[in-house]
Amino acid sequence: MAEDREAPDGTVAGVGNSVSGGGFHAPVVQTGTFSGGVHTYYGQQPPSGLAPVADWPQLDRADPIAFGVRRTRCIGDEPPLPPYVVRDGDAVLEERVRTAARSGGLVLVTGEPLSGKSRTAWAAMRTTLPVTTRFLGPGAGTDLRGLPAVLRGRGEDRCVIWLDELEGHLGEHGLTPALLAELVRLRVPVIATMSDEAYKAHRFGGQARARVLVGVDPVELSRVWTQDEQQRLLDGAGGDLRPGDAYYWSEDDGIAAFLAVGPELWDEWWWARRPNAHPHGHLLVRVAMDLARCGTDDTAVPSSLLRELCALYEPEPAQTAQEPFDDALAWASEVRHGVTGMLVPGAEPDTWRCFASLHRDAVSRPDAPPVPLGLWLHALEAVQGDPQLTELVVECAQSELEPVADGRPEVGLVLGRLYEATGQAQYSEDWFRHSADAGGVEAARIVGRALAGRGETVLAITYLERAAEAGDVEAQGSLAVLLADRAVHWLDRLGESGYEGAREAADMLREVVRTPPYTVEE
Repeated sequence: MAEDREAPDGTVAGVGNSVSGGGFHAPVVQTGTFSGGVHTYYGQQPPSGLAPVADWPQLDRADPIAFGVRRTRCIGDEPPLPPYVVRDGDAVLEERVRTAARSGGLVLVTGEPLSGKSRTAWAAMRTTLPVTTRFLGPGAGTDLRGLPAVLRGRGEDRCVIWLDELEGHLGEHGLTPALLAELVRLRVPVIATMSDEAYKAHRFGGQARARVLVGVDPVELSRVWTQDEQQRLLDGAGGDLRPGDAYYWSEDDGIAAFLAVGPELWDEWWWARRPNAHPHGHLLVRVAMDLARCGTDDTAVPSSLLRELCALYEPEPAQTAQEPFDDALAWASEVRHGVTGMLVPGAEPDTWRCFASLHRDAVSRPDAPPVPLGLWLHALEAVQGDPQLTELVVECAQSELEPVADGRPEVGLVLGRLYEATGQAQYSEDWFRHSADAGGVEAARIVGRALAGRGETVLAITYLERAAEAGDVEAQGSLAVLLADRAVHWLDRLGESGYEGAREAADMLREVVRTPPYTVEE
């Protein structure tokens, strides 16, 4: 075994790569012999583009989003990230970070895409290390060979190296076994994350890069949250609505995916409205999103209905003509980030619904475009008589439409139709009358006919005349029949009083109003 020698800077090295405590020290170069011994020359340190440790930010000033933690949707004055929720493996992870802080070494978190690896590793680092710890989070491909030299000038500062997506930092200029061994000697922890796929690719198969991962026991994170984790998510939400949304609306894709993919999907969807992007795909997603906002929940609808309902949106349909429907549907349903598309397939073939985070974003964002009024009745049809979902659609309409119904006859008309379709006759008539009193022509006809059917003729004439004067042909017919009936009534009274010809005139009028076009179905 070649002898170890102490370099001027105090490091210990030997001939070739020396081993101390199971790790590799920096490489050295050897040539010739001297007095039966070996001349050892320390290789020149490569120039470093790394800033001095004194210029590294302190841990409490490092922005997690800038270093790989995915942002979540942020509405209004919400902070960029919701409160962190403790995962089941956090105690083990934090203990490993403490150990690495004392003696150096690599702490690795692995998991599926969007399982929350970066947020969990960051939380463990922030929880465990002093806030004054100097932080380095180099970009992928950064030359790290000069890192030991930089760290030797750190003075009394404690340091941590953050390598999110570790595979981008492996290689001869990145984290090597020799560099890791030197960081262990300097007692500098390395906190890293890696996807399961990347870990498998780099850990096994005998590659040189695998040596960095040998002996490292990763903390594995699942995209599927346990019941305990979900309960902590709900309990720890406080006044932040995002954890609750994730609890109630996340699907098999996972809670972290719901929180992290949502902003990406929304931004891409919003961008796609441009004429030279995917305006048709954008509109298909908006239709599905708005149906969900109407209370259809996770009901999937045929693509043909999505296509048909695009006509309710003006002027968007004119902008979609250049993008074929099949291309638009393919774009909207394309799986992104390995998790989901904007449109998610339903249980039945060629049925679709929007990814839940999109409609939750639309509900939360004050600048989200409104749901077309005509879509509410189609939403009721989409739930196909499901009592719970039917009730939900009506409840959503109450919440969304009733506060804005004053002075808007078209809103009262939709509410009247919804209550009518669900058998709530009194509410239905109240809203029809609300619409008619605000100037609604169709509602005036509906109210007039209902009043006439109950024998409230004078008030019925008032509403029917209002609609008839506005040009409603059906109201004109109903009014003619009603007035003729009243005329017959009074002619009969006149005949009873002895007026000559009154009975004959009443009989003639009866015959006329029973013959089209004056007869109108009630």
